[in-house]
Amino acid sequence: MNRSRREFLKTACAVAAGPALMSAAEPTLGMIFPPADYPVPPEAKLMYPAGVRFLALGVGLERMTPEGYDKVVDNIVPAAKKLAADGANAIALMGTSLSFYKGAAFNQQLADAIHKATGLPSTTMSTAVVEGLRAVGGKKVAVATAYNDEVNRRLRIFLEESGFEVLTVKGLGIERFEDSPPVTQAGLIKFSADVRAGVPPADSLLISCGALKTLEIVAPLEKQCKVPVVSSLPHALRAGVRLLGLSGRSAGYGTLLAKG
Repeated sequence: MNRSRREFLKTACAVAAGPALMSAAEPTLGMIFPPADYPVPPEAKLMYPAGVRFLALGVGLERMTPEGYDKVVDNIVPAAKKLAADGANAIALMGTSLSFYKGAAFNQQLADAIHKATGLPSTTMSTAVVEGLRAVGGKKVAVATAYNDEVNRRLRIFLEESGFEVLTVKGLGIERFEDSPPVTQAGLIKFSADVRAGVPPADSLLISCGALKTLEIVAPLEKQCKVPVVSSLPHALRAGVRLLGLSGRSAGYGTLLAKG
């Protein structure tokens, strides 16, 4: 049997066996989300439509408050182990406030605990936004968030510990998205742009909260605000796929994603 015939039969058998076998060779990112039963966000496939598989698992966060985070933080490592058992090749903790709320050292401890428990490369959403800000040269940061004042205070501490000058942090005051009016794309653009406009010396804008839908507003905001924009979900997806050995590039979604 010649090589082309063997390859044809191998492919045909894989197709017959179903999508699980076909995708088994794809690098797989396991994602731990704060809410329970959280699906893979559509942004993942918008940014990376081919060449990577995504798995999602939630830890049951009910409120974006320090007390809420305390109740679920011990669920993170078991979730990582489950994702590893399901075939993940790298793990990303996809909760910004869940990883920064006790400071920079605690954020690193979470990533280290995931790695120790699974043996896999790991990162957090908070690490991803720090890496993103550094990659675009951000030093004096304006920060727009979904959070209440206490969580914003803790974010400021985390960013300052990470080496940034935080010129302002303003939030939407959300503790549960279910209890709040919907955050529209137009409303989020205006809110974020106003935060940036309030501190003219800012050289970068951070939008913090993975539940905010920001992928398609990063580029428009950069054009309006004249500074690079880093945001939780898209740039954590970038960081996660980079752990898999991919470039992380996804054109059309702002400065950082354009260069990978």
